[in-house]
Amino acid sequence: MIEYLPRSKQHTELYVTQYGIEACSHGHYHGPAVRDYYLLHYIVDGEGIFEVGGTRYELRKGQGFLICPDVVTYYEADSTNPWTYCWFGFDGQLAESLLKQAGLTMDHPILHYDRDDSIYQYFTFMNESKGYHKARETRLTGLLYSLLSLLVEFGPAMTTYEHKESRAAIYVEKVKDFVETNFAQKITIEHIAQFIGLNRSYLCSLFQLQMSTSIQDYLIRYRIQRACEMMGNAELTIGDISRSVGYQDPLLFSKIFKKVMGASPKLYRSEARKI
Repeated sequence: MIEYLPRSKQHTELYVTQYGIEACSHGHYHGPAVRDYYLLHYIVDGEGIFEVGGTRYELRKGQGFLICPDVVTYYEADSTNPWTYCWFGFDGQLAESLLKQAGLTMDHPILHYDRDDSIYQYFTFMNESKGYHKARETRLTGLLYSLLSLLVEFGPAMTTYEHKESRAAIYVEKVKDFVETNFAQKITIEHIAQFIGLNRSYLCSLFQLQMSTSIQDYLIRYRIQRACEMMGNAELTIGDISRSVGYQDPLLFSKIFKKVMGASPKLYRSEARKI
């Protein structure tokens, strides 16, 4: 069985796209093909093979494999002892960093977990969540977080470098989330650093390294991007838009807008209406 789920508009940081289970027939295969989300398979019984990037893995009960977005993969059930697997499709801003903490990446796609049947139980819980009506999406997201926390807890120990890289990705997402939530306010880099709990200079260096731009430039460009989106609303004046994206001084807003977009807000709006 398989259930497909609509993309979450509420839980953009992490959400379930589908889940399912299948007792495969002898030699059943899928691919070569790509996905546009993460897909984690866990083998409940039997055996099979998984191929990615020119490498072939022979897998059995208690193991699993991760399919990353836009990566060509192929997998096939054993001809004599075909596998039964359950799977979890998911995506979101935190998906990659959480998987890295669990030791699962495009270069290391194999899962090892034979402690108990907890992973299969999460599939069961997801299926049982059909009984939820108003809160099912939140329930599924919570179960996905719990599943990934299990994999992180009992996954391979990360090297110091991998741990730093994973934490850096999380901090960058927190900066982006803070900016996207509070861009209309009078925020500073110091405010962001205090919110995240890191030294201002360290956070700025970390963000620059990960994003190849400064936090200040990211904030400016995000504000201007949102301003451009508001230009189509004829009821808003340039001053209204300026204040709505965090600039109390319309003249300063116009100066920054022109620097980023190459045209004044008035000219940009005029040209946009011609399209």
